Amino acid sequence: MAGRSKMVALDRSERGRWGIAQTTRALFSAGDRRAVALLLRLILAAALIVTMALSLGWGAADEVAVIPALLGKFGWSEASLRDTVIIWDIRMPRVLTATLVGAALAVSGAVMQGLFRNPLADPGLIGVSAGAGLGAVVAIVLGGVLPAAIAGFFGRWLVPAFAFLGGWGATLLLFALATRGGRTSVATMLLAGIALGALTGALTGIVVYYATDDQLRDLTFWSMGSVAGASWQQLFVAAPMMLGALCAAPFLARALNAMALGEAAALHLGIDTQATKRIAILTVAGATGASVAITGGIGFVGIVVPHLLRLVQGPDHRGLFVNAALLGAILLLWADMLARTFIAPAELPIGIVTAALGGPFFMSVLMRNRHLL
Repeated sequence: MAGRSKMVALDRSERGRWGIAQTTRALFSAGDRRAVALLLRLILAAALIVTMALSLGWGAADEVAVIPALLGKFGWSEASLRDTVIIWDIRMPRVLTATLVGAALAVSGAVMQGLFRNPLADPGLIGVSAGAGLGAVVAIVLGGVLPAAIAGFFGRWLVPAFAFLGGWGATLLLFALATRGGRTSVATMLLAGIALGALTGALTGIVVYYATDDQLRDLTFWSMGSVAGASWQQLFVAAPMMLGALCAAPFLARALNAMALGEAAALHLGIDTQATKRIAILTVAGATGASVAITGGIGFVGIVVPHLLRLVQGPDHRGLFVNAALLGAILLLWADMLARTFIAPAELPIGIVTAALGGPFFMSVLMRNRHLL
């Protein structure tokens, strides 16, 4: 009798294990990847914390006591003035800037790809980056001839302010071109964005033609992107716009999922497609404009990060935006660490690093997963 009871218990145990295995396989199947997205989110969150800690201790200065310097700011530990300045005044704003900019660019790319239903879409597609670039070029080249009242009002914020205004100006012009009768056409927005990018590129070229050698050097470095000049002041100005965009993006997930079936189907599901387009474009404009304003042009993050995540966790935007923000931040932090140590004490523009590392990696992933595309 005891043997039979033991056999029954073992049978129940086996059935229990089999049920758990079946449930796990069902959750991680191609049809339902919510568990994959959740597990990936936990891994990326842990990886981001580790990467930020590494970035604080990674630099040209040797033997920096990171933990004492962090605690010493609040009087909780003894730390040298040198270490405290390096950590809190140089590396901390740089790390936070790279984190926010990477997250903002990645989420902007995910929003654009969902809105245009195209995995090749990125924030530059609607001319925001080009408009911000034009504003920065105008500020760098013509800053010396601007009226003293304007130059004095902006001060050292002249280039970031003009870049931000240029990005928003491009966005407003794009809406004016793509909206007719109260409806905004995604196809028209795409074509208008391409035309707007070409126009701003031509205007940028005209302004650059009148630049001096020193200005050309500044323009070249700015166009390739860098977080070397990050400061608490810049971060406090740009962070609210980027954080607002990051918080707004998840509320677009349900609408973008519905619009993947087409605008007509989304309307039948009760989605206000016009409001979705407006919020999506303004979200991208705010995040991209603020990012370009403080770091310059950094490409590749917005197109690669969302695409790689879709290959792993599927196209559901409900789990995509948070993971895109985490992976984008990690990618840009590692690119910055390499940029500031590869040819130390000099620095590489971070845009070169993202393109040099991300391009071959992205191509290898595409070659291995061509059957999924």
